[in-house]
Amino acid sequence: MQELRIDHEREERCGFPEVVFAPGKTRTQIVAAATEIFEHSGKVLVTRATSEDFAAVAAQLPEASYHEQARIISVGVTELEHLTGLIVVAAAGTADIPVAEEAAVTAEAHGACVQRLYDIGIAGVHRALEHVDELRAARVIIAVAGMEGALPSLIAGLVSVPVIAVPTSVGYGAHLEGLAPLLTMLNSCATGIGVVNIDNGFGAAELACRINDPLWAKDESAL
Repeated sequence: MQELRIDHEREERCGFPEVVFAPGKTRTQIVAAATEIFEHSGKVLVTRATSEDFAAVAAQLPEASYHEQARIISVGVTELEHLTGLIVVAAAGTADIPVAEEAAVTAEAHGACVQRLYDIGIAGVHRALEHVDELRAARVIIAVAGMEGALPSLIAGLVSVPVIAVPTSVGYGAHLEGLAPLLTMLNSCATGIGVVNIDNGFGAAELACRINDPLWAKDESAL
């Protein structure tokens, strides 16, 4: 097997160790990478993992947990206290929940307090409007949507905090596997929106946690 080159300095730079992306790796490589990161840092995440990947990791690291909807294996992070302010993860529809859960589980692993607001898409706009107070209580919002991808624009028009938009590959033919909501989000007339790649719940959570980090706030009274 090719020698692993783990970026062990990432935790010092970014506050969390390198994360293992499972697709494209053999199970031997996944286990080896997860084990080395865990032994060095005491915690590790494996994203886009299958149940078979989890079985292989758990055989080496019995304390591992599998978050099935999020497709994430976590080791050493489930007992972390919530150290930082509120991140709201909002999903338009049930089909968007796997990407939303990837974001939520990742943010929780970083010590964030996460509130989930699911099935609040604009097909029933009253469902989002029922949660305005909760949305406005967040320090940062991750808005996940497929189809035409309008949810982030709606939310951004209601709040004063950053909104991270995540297009999903959920929709019919002209949806173009997520390209349609991606373009909607990039072209939003609402301000304060940043857009990540299609289905990239993990990347959205990483960005949200940097916005949400108490080191950024400097003053605990700002949390």
